Amino acid sequence: MSDKAYTEMVGFIRVPVRDCLGNHSPPPPVKAGENRTTLLIVDDDPGNLAILGELLQPHYDVLVAPSGKRALEIATETPPDLILLDVMMPEVDGHEVLRQLKGRPDTQDIPVIFVTGKDGSKDEEAGLALGAVDYITKPFRPAIVLARVRTQLELKLARDWLADQNAHLEAEVTRRTSDIMLTQDITIKALAELAETRDNETGNHIRRTQEYVRLLARQLQGHPRFAAFLTEQNIELLAKSAPLHDIGKVGIPDHILHKPGKLNAEEWAVMQTHAELGAQAIEHALRETDRHIDFLDTAQQIAHWHHEKWDGSGYPDGLKGDAIPVPARLMALADVFDALISRRVYKAAMPPDAARDIIAGERGKHFDPDVTDAFLAAYDDFVAVAEKYQEGETP
Repeated sequence: MSDKAYTEMVGFIRVPVRDCLGNHSPPPPVKAGENRTTLLIVDDDPGNLAILGELLQPHYDVLVAPSGKRALEIATETPPDLILLDVMMPEVDGHEVLRQLKGRPDTQDIPVIFVTGKDGSKDEEAGLALGAVDYITKPFRPAIVLARVRTQLELKLARDWLADQNAHLEAEVTRRTSDIMLTQDITIKALAELAETRDNETGNHIRRTQEYVRLLARQLQGHPRFAAFLTEQNIELLAKSAPLHDIGKVGIPDHILHKPGKLNAEEWAVMQTHAELGAQAIEHALRETDRHIDFLDTAQQIAHWHHEKWDGSGYPDGLKGDAIPVPARLMALADVFDALISRRVYKAAMPPDAARDIIAGERGKHFDPDVTDAFLAAYDDFVAVAEKYQEGETP
């Protein structure tokens, strides 16, 4: 077997070092046991492969390829740290090899030094424009080759280190953000359950209404009146904020909150203040932070106005139609449906179909007509949520 055929088959060369380095200081040989950097030399001239191999092998692991085709195979199978690539080769020339390397995610970041017998600025500019990091001309000057190889490897090492650091920082930011979001969610759940516990309700009411709001938002996401607002981000904000809708109930006296019978006019007036109490509590929290927090802004809208009615007969401000914020309109229907199908100290639970009929009858009166239509379209999903998170079941 000829030397060229053997080289093409194995793609790897180890050659004796001739006294061709001249009077310069090459990189120190790698000590036994240390990781060695891998170079790929690509040239259709066996003599050039031998010269570069003898020069570089004492310091690096050297792979060789006598053709552009073989170079691409080696680079994809065993990606090297750096490639010295001849430009003028038959069939697949260096420019085409570089184009294909840059087109693959697994090889696009390998630095490539073009090696050529041409010495023209236009050729050099063309190579650099394709993504080559440097340009070496023949005949080889050992000191120049070693210096440029070392420089590009040091730059690659720095880039890899920065990439690793960035990846580490991104992972740390992701982890900390996840911790913050988890803490936030736990705090919201605890506050919401505190309010619901005082009202003899459960965490399942929180979970059900949260899922109802999400269902309505998804159903309305493509509607012309709601599409601009109901982005993926805002839908998640709605779901996150929904549990705080009745946070103001912590300020309502027990004798009113737990009264088994119908409230009188004076008691009802006190009960209605829970909407403003909740909004004020959230507003105070926002004021303390001295910054804008999206989910708390949404929570404030829900807490403040989820008892408003489409026809203007609701409380606390008698808002009408589109003057009622979208989050509050969705929460209004979700809260009423769950109240109708749930047992309370003052009433029995209602069958879901009966609750559906009541809500349908309030279309354009209590509820936004399009929100009502969304509920009716997603009614089976509402029932599925109600069954999944029944009273007595763990949310």
